[in-house]
Amino acid sequence: MGGMENPAEDVLAGVGPRLRALRRARNATLAALAEETGLTASTLSRLETGKLRPTLEQLLPLARAHGVPLDDLVAAPHTGDPRIHLRPVRRSGLVLVPLTRRAGGVQAYKVIYPPAGRSPTMKPQTHEGYEWFYVLNGQVRFVLGEQEFLLGVGEAAEFDTRIPHWIGSADSRPAELLTLFGPQGEHAHLAPSKR
Repeated sequence: MGGMENPAEDVLAGVGPRLRALRRARNATLAALAEETGLTASTLSRLETGKLRPTLEQLLPLARAHGVPLDDLVAAPHTGDPRIHLRPVRRSGLVLVPLTRRAGGVQAYKVIYPPAGRSPTMKPQTHEGYEWFYVLNGQVRFVLGEQEFLLGVGEAAEFDTRIPHWIGSADSRPAELLTLFGPQGEHAHLAPSKR
């Protein structure tokens, strides 16, 4: 019950493990981080182990050094909490929810396409990479090169993004997709093998 009376304690309890995870993800030593932030290595070590309660003055340079928003440090899930705290991003009429947080490699997103007719008319686009998507909800109109497909819930497509392509809702409802996008040469490897 201890955490109920003081929610601030709870929020700050997750900061240490999060700081350590961020530093390890960047392969940065305490000494290197001390250089970057102006805090001493021993202060950083005490923050990571939770022996020292972080102050705003300490968290600001740490958030900057790790390249994360300050609220990511503070509202960190407790150690062992597998939940990812998702922040939707709006881009040209679409809602993108990033599901992966690491840089590089295959990226996963949940993408919500507005109902047909509500989205700005988009021209087919091309870019380097490889994409796989799975329809979670709604009907999807998918244009790839000269071909056009209609995909329903549970259907998936995999394609080379250098081919001109366009994806959108096929009817008056929004369409929700799970999308994996990889750099050129990195396939998502999730498509079932052709029988």
